[in-house]
Amino acid sequence: MKWNITPKIFQEIQERLKKIENEHNVEILLAIESGSRAWGFDSKDSDYDIRFIYIHKKEYYLSIDKKRDVIEYPIIDLIDINGWDIKKALQLFQNSNSTLAEWIKSPIIYKENTDFKEKILELEKNNFSPKWYIFHYLHMAESNFREYLKWDLVKTKKYFYVLRPILACLWVEKNNTAPPIEFDILLEDFKNINLKLKNEILNLLKRKKNWEELDREPKIQILNNFLEEKIKYFNEKAKNFWINKIETKILNQFFRKYIK
Repeated sequence: MKWNITPKIFQEIQERLKKIENEHNVEILLAIESGSRAWGFDSKDSDYDIRFIYIHKKEYYLSIDKKRDVIEYPIIDLIDINGWDIKKALQLFQNSNSTLAEWIKSPIIYKENTDFKEKILELEKNNFSPKWYIFHYLHMAESNFREYLKWDLVKTKKYFYVLRPILACLWVEKNNTAPPIEFDILLEDFKNINLKLKNEILNLLKRKKNWEELDREPKIQILNNFLEEKIKYFNEKAKNFWINKIETKILNQFFRKYIK
């Protein structure tokens, strides 16, 4: 099966999702892979990061009680699975949380309500807010760079956790659309990349896809220079991007459609 997910694992994930629906009396509207396997640089020991959006029966929401809006399970056999209630997902989406926008673009789908998927993609496209994405990915790049890549010896695999968000920022700036989550698409879109830099990235990607350990090694100076330059650039540039906050009325209409 594509994406380094065997039929056996895929079936196991399907069974766990069905069990969740039965245990919690919910419908899973969308279940996807959200981690390095979806991004395209997984290793042999990468978790299966399953994330899902679910919805209860209408009566569940017609109550004054404060109720839990996440479903979480411990990691078992590398399968990390948890999800958000649709109401929580839409609230976070309105408040500049780009996580949902990443989930709906995952190339690895375990379960989907096709109408929900199409409508949420349309909602995201029509309310695109570049500042959301720039801040989201810039914060991701900065925090990973600061924690893992500033030293003489670095965790080499962490380069991808800074490169991907920086390439996503470059995508937003160039295309004025939400970026895809696949690393190879983002890299291919960056046409102005220095050939030596690109070769370093491709070599690193090849090593990781070949399941090398990529533990602590001397930092790759050309990559560090590129990342520091782009982090500084987008910190200065971020204020120039605009915000488009989704109206509550639009999200309420969307929410009410599905709880019916």
